[in-house]
Amino acid sequence: MNFISEEFKRVSFHGTEARLIQLQAEAVGISLVQKETTREGYEKEFKESVKNLISTNRISGMIFGDIYLEEHKEWVERVCGELGIEAIVVSAKQKFIEKEWIGHKVGQEFIHYLKNKKIDLCGKNGECNAFVISGPIFKRLIKIREAKVIERGNFWFLDIRKY
Repeated sequence: MNFISEEFKRVSFHGTEARLIQLQAEAVGISLVQKETTREGYEKEFKESVKNLISTNRISGMIFGDIYLEEHKEWVERVCGELGIEAIVVSAKQKFIEKEWIGHKVGQEFIHYLKNKKIDLCGKNGECNAFVISGPIFKRLIKIREAKVIERGNFWFLDIRKY
């Protein structure tokens, strides 16, 4: 999904012509949905478009850029939260993350913890991994009924036993 400024007919935040994005998608061999949006209605139009793609089974995931820009990251987290996306921490290197965080929801509290410890928020260095349990493409929530944190090597793992 790519959002085009209704006013300028270019990518809303990058200024790239809509046709160039179409050519890029064709070159990669992926489908592309472009949606014109207004500045004032961007968030509402974004949510409606994502919900439409989900309801028609035309989406299996979302990727966002600029996650290191605090304002953008906060917007993505808020909008994804409003769309019902939820994940939990399922593994971590012991030298970076304490045992009590395993099984914890990935949210503001966990993000603050990572920031305070100066850990990459994406876990790009293998610090931790998450598992999505709920989201708009899910037909139902994956409810964790019983789990135990186990130690293997230098890692913590969430051993999910009943769900």
